[in-house]
Amino acid sequence: MAAHHTLSEHASKRLLAACGIPFGREECAPDARAAVAAACRIGFPVVLKLSGDAIAHKSERGLLRLGLGDAHAVESAAHALLAQARPEDGAVSLLVGEMVQGKRELIVGLLRDPHFGPCVMLGLGGVLTEALGDTTFATAALDHAEARAMLGRLRAQQLICAPFRGEPAGDVDAIATLLVKLGELALQRPDVQSVDLNPVLLRSEDGQPVAVDALVELTGALARPATPADRPERLPEPLPEPLSEADRLAPSALRARFQPLFAPKGIVIAGVSSHPGKFGFVTYHNLLRFGYQGALFALTRDGGPVLGQPTLGDVSELPQDAADLLFVCTPWQANLELLRACHARGVRAAFIASGGYGEAGEEGRARQRELVALADELGMLVAGPNGQGVIATAASMCAQIVAPYPPAGVISLASQSGNLLSSFLNYAVESGVGFAKAISAGNSAQTALPDYFEYFAVDPETKVLLAYLEGVPDGRRFAEAARFASVRKPLVLVKGGVAEEGQRAAASHTGSLAGDDALFDGVAAQCGVIRAPSVEAAYEWAASFASQPLPRGRRTLVFTTAGGWGVLAADACAKEGIELIALPEDLRAAIDERVPPRWSRRNPIDLAGGETRDTIPWLLDKLAAHEQVDAIIHLGIGIQAAQAQAFKSGRFAGDEGIARIARFHERQDALYAEAAREASERHGKPILTASELAVSDRHYGNAGARGVKEQGRLCYPSAHRAVAALAAMCRYAEWRRRA
Repeated sequence: MAAHHTLSEHASKRLLAACGIPFGREECAPDARAAVAAACRIGFPVVLKLSGDAIAHKSERGLLRLGLGDAHAVESAAHALLAQARPEDGAVSLLVGEMVQGKRELIVGLLRDPHFGPCVMLGLGGVLTEALGDTTFATAALDHAEARAMLGRLRAQQLICAPFRGEPAGDVDAIATLLVKLGELALQRPDVQSVDLNPVLLRSEDGQPVAVDALVELTGALARPATPADRPERLPEPLPEPLSEADRLAPSALRARFQPLFAPKGIVIAGVSSHPGKFGFVTYHNLLRFGYQGALFALTRDGGPVLGQPTLGDVSELPQDAADLLFVCTPWQANLELLRACHARGVRAAFIASGGYGEAGEEGRARQRELVALADELGMLVAGPNGQGVIATAASMCAQIVAPYPPAGVISLASQSGNLLSSFLNYAVESGVGFAKAISAGNSAQTALPDYFEYFAVDPETKVLLAYLEGVPDGRRFAEAARFASVRKPLVLVKGGVAEEGQRAAASHTGSLAGDDALFDGVAAQCGVIRAPSVEAAYEWAASFASQPLPRGRRTLVFTTAGGWGVLAADACAKEGIELIALPEDLRAAIDERVPPRWSRRNPIDLAGGETRDTIPWLLDKLAAHEQVDAIIHLGIGIQAAQAQAFKSGRFAGDEGIARIARFHERQDALYAEAAREASERHGKPILTASELAVSDRHYGNAGARGVKEQGRLCYPSAHRAVAALAAMCRYAEWRRRA
């Protein structure tokens, strides 16, 4: 293990000051007399501390004195502190520093994470650090915009960025510069294991950040106390960022690599039997059932027919170059020879559903390494093992050991969990917003989520990326691929294994460890990843990106057919940071001309039942066209259609007048869904339609909610879920503009 050495506070500050970290005036004194002299030079009041290489937590031992106002106070405090020195403290000295005035405290730090490498931390300092846990992270090196974005991720950002109790707003640019400098230090000094600046005070007079305590830990052969050499006049150039695989591969090469997996001309299914309960049978059935457009070759033990189709008894019977994907459901003992034989017949990729690999202990991990080594030797792309399947709707390909098969769409999904893959697909079956491609990564022996991110980023059939992950074995690789994808397309992600119990489950399930969640959250945000709190939210957000234009800003109108919905939507907007704008005067005047005066006359817009059959389509277009509006939340669709269903299902359904009005109500709600989609597309602004009838009237298929689905869009079950989706879209649009 590499040696670690903690520098004294004074030595830590000398090292960091040379890199541009701001500190107050400070002097080191060997005794009380020298401390008094230093205090006189600095100016009262001063701070006095006992410092030494072995002293890390001065406040816990009572080794600092604040606000010393004269020489006598300094001398008395110096004697008292020196008397508290312990033999294990080693050589000690007194630190005399100016008393920086500031009511707000930050913590700024640097650490080297085993997964993500050097990372910079920012949070509320002092006792608030542990009490509130309001911190965020970013990988080094970070630029100025990324550093400013870290401030925006703190829950208490207004405490820093706005005036506070008579003190000026914190200097955001100066705070960002401090973070950038720490990131540069991490790359220039690989021996710096960690840095802790706590607290960093925001100075009362000007909001400038000033670090008043510092602790630096060095590691490895370079570990040494700070010397004057740590203060070069010019810092060395930052180390170059390592190139990602995506930077080395052209989009055409990425597409060519994954073509046999997601667009094979033919598929070999190994391990097919006539028993419907076996994975090989199910996979073969699903490929036939959903109409795979290429050639299928089922490998069985005896070559007998399955599902009325002829099969092959041996790989040698496979026509040369007739298939380029192998789907493996055979036991692990047979798989190495199977890969060799299929490769000889022209197969270039394999999806391995078989278990017994990395999830099965050390012996399984050894088998997995052997599998990857053979695949690399053959030049084959391997997905899995221990995976559920792969889907490509353009080829009607459902190569899965389970259902479901989703409708076609523009979302592409990669999941470290097979059952979570099914969860996303089931949401698509229900809502109608479908997938282009989907894959269960299994153990990710050779091909992992970052590889799929890079491919989906350049795949012309993919508009939105969706992912579920539990572990991040290579954080730098993950971050590079996530950013590569996010600058091109939205990447929505949900992560499991956050709690300690979840981490243990993730390790046993995938063979990888979940990283620290706060660190992961910061890195994901830095890379433009839209992190969702649940599978449900992740799908809805991905479906929103897939079917709606990106918002140009956060200025939003809520249009509702009932007041209560509008009130709750307004509350949701406030919670999510969506700007509920004042209703523009020209819109108010235009609505006045179309409906009776009882309407709300403000945002949220509630027509209070005063609309005619053409009012809602007209108003949706009018709102979307307005230059001050970036997005619209449309609430209440399906009410008329719900009454129509009551008319149609009761004992009075035969009455022609009732039947006629029922048909009218259903036509109107379908018209409103169409009008929302047309106005959204015409003006390039999102219009999100929400109604609880999306779930409460599933049995009958409410014409309003069904109409939204038929327009290729999601009908959100509630206003707060629609607003949450809009907020996710806004965050991504803002990040992409910065990136």
